[in-house]
Amino acid sequence: MLFCQGCSWRCVYCHNPHLISADAAPAGEWGQAAAFLRRRVGLLDAVVFSGGEPTLQQGLADAMREAKSLGFLVGLHTAGAYPERLGALLPLIDWVGLDVKAPFARYDRVNGVSGSGAKARESLALIVASGVDHECRTTVHPALFSESELAALSETVFALGARRHVLQGFRADGCPDASLNAAAGGSALSALLAAAAAASPRIELR
Repeated sequence: MLFCQGCSWRCVYCHNPHLISADAAPAGEWGQAAAFLRRRVGLLDAVVFSGGEPTLQQGLADAMREAKSLGFLVGLHTAGAYPERLGALLPLIDWVGLDVKAPFARYDRVNGVSGSGAKARESLALIVASGVDHECRTTVHPALFSESELAALSETVFALGARRHVLQGFRADGCPDASLNAAAGGSALSALLAAAAAASPRIELR
């Protein structure tokens, strides 16, 4: 997995806050990553571009093409913040993990960006229409979701054509929000995840 720097959202549970700033000194350049991949031809099957928000990277399409030229499958982790950029990349991608942050009308509760849910919804529609293999995944914390909201969110993503909806319990590792960390784990989260999974056999827990 290759982690790309920079993200325009500020999700309260972000576990990679060191990648948010696009101005921070990068740990490496694409040339170093490409050299590593060339040494791993025949040993690795796929390359997943993650972040941050990788679709912010102007050179992402070229990097994906180079990875594919080496024989790797290409995956993408994205929050769908830039549907036009995502749409241009989809022909190069074999699998997408789309982070669905919240009910689309309530995205600002998680990422602080008004109207961003519409972008994520548009990105999901593009992924579904493309036929690319994918999953939607949602990070769950009792302070952010009610049982009914989670059930409704799953109904929505499946109605839009998503193949999988994976719920993953909040983890405090790397999260800068002290209030969320203080309430991490415990019976409330377990009960919320169990209730959500019971609501539909199509929901997966991770």
